[in-house]
Amino acid sequence: MTTQTILWLLAAGFLGGIANSMAGGASLFTFPALLFAGLPPIVANASNALAVTSSNGVGFLSDLKKLPPRDMAFWMSVGVAIVGGGFGAGLLLMTTEKTFTNSVPALIGIATLLFAFSKPIQRFLARMLGGGTDHVRLRQVMLFPVAIYGGYFGAGAGVIILSALSATSSMELRSLNALKNMFAFLMNMSAIVFFVWFGLIDWPHTFVMMIGTLSGGFAGIKLTKQLPSAVVRNVIVICGVLMTMIYVYKYWL
Repeated sequence: MTTQTILWLLAAGFLGGIANSMAGGASLFTFPALLFAGLPPIVANASNALAVTSSNGVGFLSDLKKLPPRDMAFWMSVGVAIVGGGFGAGLLLMTTEKTFTNSVPALIGIATLLFAFSKPIQRFLARMLGGGTDHVRLRQVMLFPVAIYGGYFGAGAGVIILSALSATSSMELRSLNALKNMFAFLMNMSAIVFFVWFGLIDWPHTFVMMIGTLSGGFAGIKLTKQLPSAVVRNVIVICGVLMTMIYVYKYWL
C-alpha cells in the first residue's frame, strides 16, 4: 500500500466518520474510496462494512440507558437483525464479482436517494402506520428485509431502520437513535462474521480506513455545535450523486 493510498483512505475515513456522527451516510465516502484504492468491489464492500461498523457500536454503547426494556419483543428484534444481516451476507457470497460490479452504480444511487429523502420517507411511514404508536410485530417484519440489505451492501440502511422505528414506536428520538445504532451494528457484525470466515476482508486497507472513521467520529462530535447538520447532509448527497455518476460512466457506459 502506497503512502498516497494511506492518505487517501485516512481522508475518506475521516470525512465518513464526521458524516456518521452528524448525519449518517459514511459509506458514500468510504466505499468509493476503497474502490479507488484498487480493491475488487465485493472485497471493498466487505472491508467497508467492518471499517464503519465501529461507529455504530460506539453510538449505541454510549446510549445503553436509552435502549428499551429487554423484554421478549426486544430480543426477537435483535434476532431478526442478526439473522437478516447474515442472510444478506450469504446473498453477497453467492453473487459473482461481475454481477456485483455491475450493480455498484445502482447500489450507490439507491443509498444516495435513501439518504436524500430520509425525512419524507420517515413522514410517509409515520402517516401510513400512525406514528407514535407501538407496532412491535410490524417493526420486526420491516426490520428483516432492511437487515438483509444491510448485510448485502449496507449504505443507507440506517436511514430505513430509523424511519421504520419512528413509524412503529412511541419512543423518544434519542432512544430510537440508540436502537437504530444497535440494529445497524448487529446486522453488520453478523455479516462481517461471514466476510471474515470466507476471507473477504482486506485487513491493511480496513485498518487504515478504520483509523480515519474513528478520528472523524470524534471530530464530528465537536463539529456538531458549530456546523449545521443540514450543510453536512447536503454535502453527503452531492458526493453521493457524483459517485453514482462516476460509476455509471465507469461500469455502464
